[in-house]
Amino acid sequence: MIEHIRTSNVKRFTGFGALYDGSRPTAPQEVIQILTAYLGRKPQTVVDVGCGTGLSSFLWIDDADQIIGVEPSDDMRAVAVAKWEAMDKPASLIFQNGLSHELGLPSGSADIVTCSQSFHWMEPQSTLREFARILRPGGVFAAYDCDWPPVIDWQIEQQYLKLTTLGDQRAVELAPEHEQAHKWKKDEHLKQIEASGLFRYAREIVFHNWESCDANRYVNLALSQGSLQTALKLGAKELESEAAEFRELVEKAFAGEERSILFGYRMRIGIV
Repeated sequence: MIEHIRTSNVKRFTGFGALYDGSRPTAPQEVIQILTAYLGRKPQTVVDVGCGTGLSSFLWIDDADQIIGVEPSDDMRAVAVAKWEAMDKPASLIFQNGLSHELGLPSGSADIVTCSQSFHWMEPQSTLREFARILRPGGVFAAYDCDWPPVIDWQIEQQYLKLTTLGDQRAVELAPEHEQAHKWKKDEHLKQIEASGLFRYAREIVFHNWESCDANRYVNLALSQGSLQTALKLGAKELESEAAEFRELVEKAFAGEERSILFGYRMRIGIV
């Protein structure tokens, strides 16, 4: 059963790597500041699991000796590798295929393991056992996620939620049961870390980050949600009219200008 879920979860991110990379937020510098503070030094090795297009891996390029981005989706990983190649292939950063519960890395080889908006796609307890195995004593695991939608305007946010909720519903209705993706609850991440018994300290940290955004990017933030993309691929044509209505509302509000939007973040950490 778990293997079916893992396969479906990986397949969910096929076909929209470029859209995802061009619209999703880059992890803020607070991530580095918080995790380096808990580690107590510059990390030698950071392993970014479920790294997608590398938005959360490139973040560490000047702040860790080695970064390993692990991503099972070929489409997502291809975008990350293309960006890495465009940077002249920095030796400190590599991307590899892998699943969270069997990373294939040596025991005690990592200082920090991160999951940026990805831990909810992983079976938590087998994943946490693998993370604890590869972390050095005193090493830090961090799962961090941003809240959706980003703060901008209540009417835009309301329409965003309407669109993505419909995408969730139609994805469930149209996908065969054995192909449906499964998400574990984000608000139970801390409980999962504590229940594993593998970490001597665990807590939740809340922070935020302002970013500049134009209308097209804000619309694409909604369109880059996996359930919406799944429903569209499965033929939910009614979502196209809802998306067009959402775009019209956003473009009217932005009026051709960039605006500041607020991403709220929730990080759950465990220290081995």
